[in-house]
Amino acid sequence: MNRREFVISTSGAAVAGQTQTIEPDLASLADGKGLNASKRTINRLTDGARKGVRLSEAEGEGPAYLPGIEFANGTIELDMKGKDVQGASFIGVAFHGVDGTTYDAIYFRPFNFKTEDQARVLRAVQYISQPAHPWQKLRAETPGQYENPVKPVPDPNAWFHARVVVASPKVSVFVGDAKEPCLTVNQLSDRKKGLVGIWVGNTSGGDFANFKIVPA
Repeated sequence: MNRREFVISTSGAAVAGQTQTIEPDLASLADGKGLNASKRTINRLTDGARKGVRLSEAEGEGPAYLPGIEFANGTIELDMKGKDVQGASFIGVAFHGVDGTTYDAIYFRPFNFKTEDQARVLRAVQYISQPAHPWQKLRAETPGQYENPVKPVPDPNAWFHARVVVASPKVSVFVGDAKEPCLTVNQLSDRKKGLVGIWVGNTSGGDFANFKIVPA
């Protein structure tokens, strides 16, 4: 597929050098138009005013990339919903992707949002850069640097809003209407642009809606 940077609009018209808000249709993933590197079943989802997609639970982890977008710097916003089941809910976004195994990602562990286990509270949001820097390596070699608590603390079983600001190499993560990031890291990859989409972890599914990109 021949991609151009931020070439997408809700009408399907291609506009080079797009600087306005881009709201890609997540349902395109359910229609098989994106790249389902996560190997999930993807179904359309309507939950109240939210219209998006649900990714099924399955073994393995990975992104489902949106069609027609090459993302460099800017803001990614979306609504997500996981569940409060320990070790079974990992949901987020992938960016600067090459394929199903090479990408950067920010993801959340909803089951750690409100747990009484303070060690787990510290691991509510995570940055990874696959394949060289998975979470296991980062936690072992640089504990506390690439994962953090989430503030304000969302309901682990409800929708929550996240905003990921990418200004390579800096990545900042905000939840809800927070003015201060709950996680700020420097990217561990040298990629400056690439594919972008939603992400789920091993054994996890998830609900996603209201995906927006504001290019920088």
